[in-house]
Amino acid sequence: MEILDSGGVTVPTENGGSDLDTLRHRKPRSDSPAASPSDDANDAQGMANLAGDNEIRESGGRGGGEADVRYTYRPSVPAHRRVRESPLSSDAIFKQSHAGLFNLCVVVLVAVNSRLIIENLMKYGWLIRTDFWFSSTSLRDWPLFMCCLSLSIFPLAAFTVEKLVLEKCISEPVVIFLHVIITMTEVFYPVYVTLRCDSAFLSGVTLMLLTCIVWLKLVSYAHTNYDIRTLANSADKANPEVSYYVSLKSLAYFMLAPTLCYQPSYPRSSCIRKGWVARQFAKLVIFTGFMGFIIEQYINPIVRNSKHPLKGDLLYGIERVLKLSVPNLYVWLCMFYCFFHLWLNILAELLCFGDREFYKDWWNAKSVGDYWRMWNMPVHKWMVRHVYFPCLRMNIPKVPAIIIAFLVSAVFHELCIAVPCRLFKLWAFLGIMFQVPLVFITNYLQERFGSMVGNMIFWFTFCIFGQPMCVLLYYHDLMNRKGTMS
Repeated sequence: MEILDSGGVTVPTENGGSDLDTLRHRKPRSDSPAASPSDDANDAQGMANLAGDNEIRESGGRGGGEADVRYTYRPSVPAHRRVRESPLSSDAIFKQSHAGLFNLCVVVLVAVNSRLIIENLMKYGWLIRTDFWFSSTSLRDWPLFMCCLSLSIFPLAAFTVEKLVLEKCISEPVVIFLHVIITMTEVFYPVYVTLRCDSAFLSGVTLMLLTCIVWLKLVSYAHTNYDIRTLANSADKANPEVSYYVSLKSLAYFMLAPTLCYQPSYPRSSCIRKGWVARQFAKLVIFTGFMGFIIEQYINPIVRNSKHPLKGDLLYGIERVLKLSVPNLYVWLCMFYCFFHLWLNILAELLCFGDREFYKDWWNAKSVGDYWRMWNMPVHKWMVRHVYFPCLRMNIPKVPAIIIAFLVSAVFHELCIAVPCRLFKLWAFLGIMFQVPLVFITNYLQERFGSMVGNMIFWFTFCIFGQPMCVLLYYHDLMNRKGTMS
């Protein structure tokens, strides 16, 4: 007969065939004068053993059958055995899985926004223009398309420079000078083409984004090769296996790969999942269409019916910004999902690019600094590799190095918006530079009050106030400029 002895209860097993025959006296409680710490420990151990055996019996343990039910959860077994918190208490809420609540939020979000979309269509009708995607006027943007194709000249020029220095035909100062000329020309040439052509805003933004990407890649290519040459020629090599060589194939792969940081080789995946690529591409088309629908059906009417946010009634300006914040947030999240998740992963899959950490969980950012370190990993790695740590190695203090990194980011944000709009008001530049004090403020609040305060400030400054305000500022300045020109 197998005996289960725990907490003073003796229970026969199914094989014993007899009923409960013995109930021993329990030991004194801990508050009794006769109790001792060793007794309490034995008591707790016995309760834990009994609870574990009961759980085994309940789940259909070794004996199984009716006897398991007869001897499971006996009234003599304690139901409360340790100190525990409620799942929604402040001490336990972040230790629980919230998958069910997340599903509920998704269901509610879809239901509420479906009702709003139907109500909007019933009230205003279909506001999307037939020429939203393409029209005959788009053919006027052919110079920008040709400019996009001609950007491939600059990587070839950079490769030629590296080939010459490999063959020791030019000196190091000449190499640096030529790379500076190549990178500067790569930026000013598309800017000139965009400003001279009466192109659509979307075409101009596409060209400027591609220009910035190529510029960042060219800088990384030149800087990395310079560092490899320095290490290869130095007496105290950090890595004795470092050797300088240039390959047109590696450069071509780098220019197409979803990364901004050059290295001679990358981690590669084993194969291309064609079905997976097709599914991701279908998602890309669907979410791009959803973005277009929100822009044309919601954002454009709100912006057209608004006034300049810095002129006129303050309360009216706040109301317009808040009304624009929700559809603007949807577009921004869709843009992030389409580009950083769908498009970059599709590109990585087609090129067998292995490192696909294009973003981290930036939505959990505890400060503005955390957000900038996590939401765009290709640019963050480029900034750390080619701006921030080079500044530190030049004995520049940490705070000025951070300001320099944000300054570079602000310049390119302004280029991507101001040049297609042909409007240099520096709103994008000032918006990025305003992040510098916010980094230190949210870091202080995180240390003082915890992570949630900095996270709420991040969401408010970016999605509720910052981006809608920039949209209104650029729209009204652009309309004023067109009115003045006409």
